[in-house]
Formats: sequence, structure tokens, C-alpha cells
Amino acid sequence: MAQTSSSSPSTKASSSFSNDVQAVIMALILVVTVGYFLVLIVSPTNMYGQIWTPKIKAHTVNSTYFGAQGRSLLMNTFPFLFVAVLGCVYLHLWKKSNNKNINSVEKKQKLTIWRRPIIMKGLGIVSRIELAFFVMFIALLVWSFASYVHIIFPHVTPKPALKNGEKVWEAKMEYSGLIFGLVGNIALTFLFVPVTRGSSVLQVFGLTSEASVKYHIWLGHIVMTLFSAHGVCYIVYWAATHQLSEMLKWAKTDISNLAGELSLLSGLVLWVATFPRIRRKMFELFFYTHHFYILFVVFFVFHVGISYAGIMLPGFYLFMVDRYLRFLQSRSNVRLVSARVLPCETLELNFSKCKGLSYTPTSIMFVNVPSISKLQWHPFTITSSSNLEPEKISVAIKGEGSWSKKLYQMISSPNSVDRLNVSVEGPYGPASTHFLRHDLLVMVSGGSGITPFISIIRELIHTSESQKCKTPDILLISVFKNSQDLTMLDLLLPISGAPSETCKLGLQIEAFVTREKQPMPAEDKKNLRTIWFKPDPSDEPITPILGQNNWLWLSAIISSSFIIFLISLGVLNRYYIYPVDKNTNEIYSYPIKAVLNMLIICISIVITSSAAFVWNKRHSGTDAKQIQNMEGATPMTSPNSWFYNADREMESLPQQSLFQSTNLHFGERPDLKRLLFDRKESSVGVLVCGPKKMRHEVANICSSGLASNLHFESISFSW
Repeated sequence: MAQTSSSSPSTKASSSFSNDVQAVIMALILVVTVGYFLVLIVSPTNMYGQIWTPKIKAHTVNSTYFGAQGRSLLMNTFPFLFVAVLGCVYLHLWKKSNNKNINSVEKKQKLTIWRRPIIMKGLGIVSRIELAFFVMFIALLVWSFASYVHIIFPHVTPKPALKNGEKVWEAKMEYSGLIFGLVGNIALTFLFVPVTRGSSVLQVFGLTSEASVKYHIWLGHIVMTLFSAHGVCYIVYWAATHQLSEMLKWAKTDISNLAGELSLLSGLVLWVATFPRIRRKMFELFFYTHHFYILFVVFFVFHVGISYAGIMLPGFYLFMVDRYLRFLQSRSNVRLVSARVLPCETLELNFSKCKGLSYTPTSIMFVNVPSISKLQWHPFTITSSSNLEPEKISVAIKGEGSWSKKLYQMISSPNSVDRLNVSVEGPYGPASTHFLRHDLLVMVSGGSGITPFISIIRELIHTSESQKCKTPDILLISVFKNSQDLTMLDLLLPISGAPSETCKLGLQIEAFVTREKQPMPAEDKKNLRTIWFKPDPSDEPITPILGQNNWLWLSAIISSSFIIFLISLGVLNRYYIYPVDKNTNEIYSYPIKAVLNMLIICISIVITSSAAFVWNKRHSGTDAKQIQNMEGATPMTSPNSWFYNADREMESLPQQSLFQSTNLHFGERPDLKRLLFDRKESSVGVLVCGPKKMRHEVANICSSGLASNLHFESISFSW
């Protein structure tokens, strides 16, 4: 029988057109992005201040609709949001394209040297690309600081200083504070971008919020260092010139010093709680004080005025859209179907989801259990595959912190609850993965670090079965402290079993137990259990918050909310503020104008986001009603761990295949250098999750240059 073509000419033409559109959009994104950064580069120069600014002011300052604020909206806010909207459209087309999972190996090989990891003290493991961008960003800040100093300080001479009743060093101290504040504003512009979980800006450049948290940390330290220097310089200046009363100044049409101090104080409280020793030992303190960002931003706007605050508005605007959408999603209780209770104080929670919800391996989901804490949300790595398990989504939770220990005790106790109220946010993950481009995947995990690899393995099981294509072989190197932790390997198979294609997956497991020299006696072993929860009519399956076309909906929310904001702002200025102020900026109160602007922004976001959410909720509600109970009959126990019961007959072919492909090593650690250098495949993707020492060891091996076939793949997980 002749084989039919896998794709028709019309399909190929459509795919080619889609690729062309994607290329045009990406080119436009890059042009606007480069232009945006060029404005940041030239903003501290005389060319910008003496040539560009007067021309822009001539076209905006006399506007009865936006006044002086129009320049900030045009130069700072619009380009950023425009890139976000274009990014949404690009990601929508990317998601719909047929070849999104397979990238050109040649293109990746050209970037191999730039993707090699580097270990930097204070920065951790970064690629050469990340380091290059970090250096360029620091260079931008240094350039801005140096340019401001070069322009301002030559005018600080004894004559004008004496005229103002100041000494030269006092005048320089005042201007130094101003410069620190101006440079700090540049860093503040990007502070909220990495923590916007559903950000198109991040994903269009191949980043995720979880992997970008380190950028938020770096930016946070830079922002608070610069703003602290800004505050100290002004306090020293006021003390030296006997003007400490200026600290209590709350001007009507000028800089409000008191608001700036309150903003800085809020930021300092937040900042102190972020340092590792405090964050690790008192996580709840870190969690609650982090909400001081609201006071920090509000008083910052009061301090500088809404017009100048436009420089940081776009990043925070996108964060607000994302935060409100997450708030809407978190209002519902989701259907918790079952929980697998492992002897190593680990849970796998299995939730019901609609088939339209898809996500990529290594994605995360935030979980809230009101009976433990109504305010705390914790991120956990998803262990399921949306393709292999279309009606279920699972997360693994290790009982290490106080919150997770309470949850484990609640579910694993003999008098376990038969129903649990749970809310979720997410899932969040990369737009695509590139694991298929390798001949071999080496996954190195330490303890709970195995969780992101579970979702990858399950996804590859589905790929090998459904697409009938060659999948990479897998070498899983897992390090555990004791034998009980070996039950983590049971999570490699979903609770409902796995297809027979599991046997054909080229999987080899090397499991190392470091603190025991021999297997645990049979009488000391504890069985893995499955707890089934009763359904409740109020529970809902997890659905995509904006439907299957989420990126298009997000672009509609961003663009429409900003248009509503502009229209409302124009009407407010034209018919309320302008008749009073006449664009002099000397009559109408800055704080009141700031409050009105913030109120309009919030209302615009709430209206558009709520409308999109309700629309998609109605459509997804039909699908949710059609979802049957996943568990059918609810057995009280599940099969025993296949690692604990090696001598018994395997219950299924997949379990037998996985057991036979596993080598157990007791009382030793893996020789990672030998295991990696011995691989002769042409392309070996190396992933690592675990303790810092393990991550650094693997990164050093891959970056050594001794094996050109080793390609370090960055990955993050939450536990």
C-alpha cells in the first residue's frame, strides 16, 4: 500500500505563511526593543536633554489631553507594552505551528559556546549569553551614572555653591543623591518583569518566570543599593545644611520627600527579609514582608509624580495584569482526585483538569491549602504530562518545610481527610522544549531534584508512542540519602499506569543510596499508598484561565486595558485637570493626580481581565461538565512500590521494564565526570537538579571543553 503524504500542499503553504509572519513579528520585536534600549542609553546625554527632549515636548507638552505625561507614555510605556502585545501574537502563532517542538540543530550548534555554563560567585550558574546581558546591563547603569556626573558636576563650582549658601562638597552630595535615584529608576523599570509569571516578554526570548527569579533577585539588590545611596546622600546633605525639616516635606506640586522616605523604608523592610539566612530560616517572614512592594510602589509614585513614574510603569503594568488574572484563577476550589503517599515523606497530588489545558515538561504550579494557610502559595514542579495524561495534572511535594510537613501529616495520617479544599495558580512553564534534538539526555538529580525529570520522561513516553519518532535515550542518575527515598522512582509512571511503549523507551537508571551500604530489611519497609478523595459539586477541574487561545486573549487584555486607560486619562485631563492647571504643573496636586491615574489603571485592568475571564469561564464550563470522575471506583490502596518488592512478580510490563533498567548502588556517590565523559553520542543534553554542589560540579564538567558533545541545559524546579 502506498504511503500518503503526511501533510498536504495547503497545509505546508499555511505553515510557511505562519513561519513568515512569525519572522516578521520577531524582527519588529527586536527593532522596537533595540530602539527602547537606545533611548535608555542616550537619555543621560546632552543630545537627549538639549535636542530630543525640547522637540518631543513641543509636540506633547501643550496637549490638553495628556500634557507633560504624554512624553513619558510615548517614550517609556508604549514601546514596552507594544513588545508585550507583539510577543503574545508571536507565541500564539508559535503554539499553533506544527514544528514548534523541533528546532534546527545547526542553529543551536552555532550558539553552543554561548550556552555553556559559567559559575560566577554571587550569580550562581549562568550561561555566557546570560553573563553577556548582565555585563551589558551593568554597563548601562555605569554609563548612565558616569554621563550624569560628566554633565552635572562641572557646573558645581564654588561660585554657584556660595550663592546657594552651600559648600562645594555639599552641592555634590545633593547631586550625587539625584544621580543615584535616576540610575536606580532604570533598574526599577525591569524589576517586576521576571516575576510576571504569564509574561509574553519573557517567553518570547526563551525565558520563564521560574528560571528568571534570579534576575529579579539581582535587580532587587541593585535597585535597593542605588535607592539607599540616594536616600543617604540626601539625608547627609540636609544634615550638613541644617535642613532636616525637608525630610517631612510633602509638596503639592513638587518632589515629596516624605513619600520617598516611606517608599525607601518599605523597600528596606522587604530587602532585609530576602537575604538567604533570613529567607531560609523564616520563610513566612520573607513571604509576608514581600507584600510591602505595594507600599514601595505607591509611595514611589507619590515621591516622583505620575509623569516621571512612567519609566517604571510598563513593567509594573504587565505585572498587575498577570497578578489580577492569577487572583481570578485562585478564587475557585479545584478537584483533588487522589494523592500518592510515599514513605519518604513525599506526596504526589493528582488533580482533575480539562483536556484543553496543555503545558510543557518542567512547568510549575502554585498551590494553596486554606486549611493550612489562606495566604501562603507555594510553587511545585508538575510531574505529569498533558499529552500522556490529558485529564489529570500532578505535582510532587516533599515534606521539608513547615507548610509541606503539615500537608503530609494531614493526608498520610490514619484518620486522613476524605476531601481537601485546594486552589491553584498556573501552570507556568517554557513555551517549548528542545529535548528531542539530542541523541541522549543525561539527567542528574539529587533527592527531590528528580521531579522535573519525571515530567520529561512521561512526555517522551507519549512522544515515542503517538508520533512514532525517534526519541533520545535517557540516562537518569539519581542520588538519594536512604532506601526510602528510592520510592521517588515510582513516580516515573503515572498513577493510572503507562502505555506499553514504556518498554521501548531507551531508559537507564543509575540510583545511588549514599547513607546505606545495603538494602533496607524487608520488615522495615513501608508501602506506598494512594488516597482517593470524595468529589464535591463546588470543585472544578483545572482549566486554562484564558482558554486555549490564551496568548491572543492576553494581547487583547493588555492592548484594550491600555486604550481604556489612555481614553479615560485624556478625558480626565481635558475636562477636569486642564481647566484648573492649564498644563503649568504648578496648581493641580501631584498626589491627587497620581491617585487618579493609579485608580484608572486598576479599573481598566479589572474590567478587561474580568470580561476575558468570564467569557472563557463560560466556554470552559461546558467542557468541565463533561469530565467524568477520573478514578471510577476508589480503591483504598495501590500496588506496592516496585523497588521495595523486587522479588515479587511485576504487575505490568512497564513496571517490569523500568525495574530491569535500574541499577542500585549502595554506600557510594556517582562518578559524574566518568559517567559524562564516557558518553560518545554526538549530542548529549545534560540536565541537573539538586544541591548547589552537584549543580556546580556538572556545570564545571560541561563547561570544561573536554567533551564537545556535552550540552548543558538549564532547568529549574520547585519543591
